[in-house]
Amino acid sequence: MPDQAEEFQSVGCDSAIVTADSATVTSDSAKHLGIGHVQPENAVTMARNGRSRSRGKRSHDRPEYADAPDQLYVADITYVPTWAGFLYLAVVLDVFSRRIVGWSMAGHMRTELVLDALEMAIWQRRPDGVIHHSDRGSQYTSVAFGNRCRQAGVRPSMSSVGDCYDNSMAESFFATLECELIDRTRFRNHTEARLAVFQFIEGWYNPHRRHSALGYASPINFERQYYAQTESRKPSTAAG
Repeated sequence: MPDQAEEFQSVGCDSAIVTADSATVTSDSAKHLGIGHVQPENAVTMARNGRSRSRGKRSHDRPEYADAPDQLYVADITYVPTWAGFLYLAVVLDVFSRRIVGWSMAGHMRTELVLDALEMAIWQRRPDGVIHHSDRGSQYTSVAFGNRCRQAGVRPSMSSVGDCYDNSMAESFFATLECELIDRTRFRNHTEARLAVFQFIEGWYNPHRRHSALGYASPINFERQYYAQTESRKPSTAAG
């Protein structure tokens, strides 16, 4: 298991100081992005998406596992507080690698917010028959969202009412975002928040943020390992 110093050195940091008592992390790169890999003060189960959640019974008919990229996505919405009001963030996360494959930010929670995140995922990944799992928020149950899923060959899946476990992986990402960025930064306006969230997702989380569930690889590196192993298993073609 790599320690924090190794983690920051792997992304080119000259120094990394971890204080267990205060759970603070400082480094040249982390300070530039305003982030650090820290533990949350309290484990929380409430979503930051404005929709209340309660602990319901676990349903056993929902998708939970993927053994390759672009088999199963989970999606959800959260908010980022700023002095100018909330900025809403919709994400699409690949369950296999924990990679954020689609995201969108706006000052509203209309259907366009989740549609834009879905469009990014479709454009970046070109999935074939992927399952898209979400809660039953009005954005995901809208006619427009359902039509776009059908057009793109995306198979919608929705959680049972009151089941907070369904989107646990998306909630885990939001908890990481909250702990490592939002709780440590004050944004004056949406522009500042957009830039910081973009840097967090594309500059830190996807390429460098290590996960114990991925063998302490980052989402992008985990996918690279998968494709390298897949390629190595292919039978070689002898030259004629």
